Amino acid sequence: MYTVTGKLKMKGESRKVSDSFTVREFVLTDDSSQYPQHVQFQLCQDKTSLLNDFVEGQELTVSFNLRGREYTKDGNTRYFNTLDAWRVVKKESATATTVDNEAQVVDEDDSLPF
Repeated sequence: MYTVTGKLKMKGESRKVSDSFTVREFVLTDDSSQYPQHVQFQLCQDKTSLLNDFVEGQELTVSFNLRGREYTKDGNTRYFNTLDAWRVVKKESATATTVDNEAQVVDEDDSLPF
C-alpha cells in the first residue's frame, strides 16, 4: 500500500470498459519535490464514485496499490504499470491533527509510597 498527497488536477468521467468493468481516471499533482509530478491514478468498479465530492485544485490524500502487467503481441513484449486508487480523502489540516494539551490532574492517592 502506498499513499501520496497532492492537488487534484483533473478528474475524468467514469467509463464502462466492458459489461462488467468500469473505470475512472484522475490526475494528482505532487509538489513535494523540486519539480511537480502529475501522476495519473485509476478508480475501478464501485470506487469510481470516490471522486464525486471533490473539485479540481483541492488537496487530497490518495491510498493506492501499484499494479504491473505484461502484454505480448506479435512477439513483442511490453510492460504496463497502473496506480489503482482505493481510498481518496481530503487532506487533513494541521489544526485537525493537534494534540489536546490540557494538563493532567494527578490524584495524590495514586502516588507511590517512596
